Amino acid sequence: MKTIVDARRIYQDSAVRGATPIELVILLYDSAIEDIRRALTAMQTSDVEARSNQISHALMVLQQLQGTLDFERSGSAARQFEQFYNLVRAKLLEAQMRGSADLMQQQIRYMSEVRDCWVQARRVLEPKPIAQSPVTASTAEGDSNNQWNA
Repeated sequence: MKTIVDARRIYQDSAVRGATPIELVILLYDSAIEDIRRALTAMQTSDVEARSNQISHALMVLQQLQGTLDFERSGSAARQFEQFYNLVRAKLLEAQMRGSADLMQQQIRYMSEVRDCWVQARRVLEPKPIAQSPVTASTAEGDSNNQWNA
């Protein structure tokens, strides 16, 4: 079991290190959505401690997302995201207090919809580079320091 957790952590760490700013935002949304899903599962199994831990982590992720907002450069968009994060935070706390699976599912839906918009923005703003051949001219010349991408 530990090796699976270690492998997941290594994969996540390498994904974060090589991520663009938009990809980092998407990763944070993925994390928050997964936290809320786990909280919902814990709620359905009456595991109050797990539910609280997952909601707490989701709230920290929302705080991180909110902390990256640039109000000077992004103006009204940043203010709208701030309102969105505040609303999700309030609804998660309400869902926690009321034990409302419906409110929890609603926040998953909202976060997923906004995440999908970020994915679309990444496609438009960060088009994938044209794939390069793993064999370069230096390989043909016998250079042993060549690199290739999978």
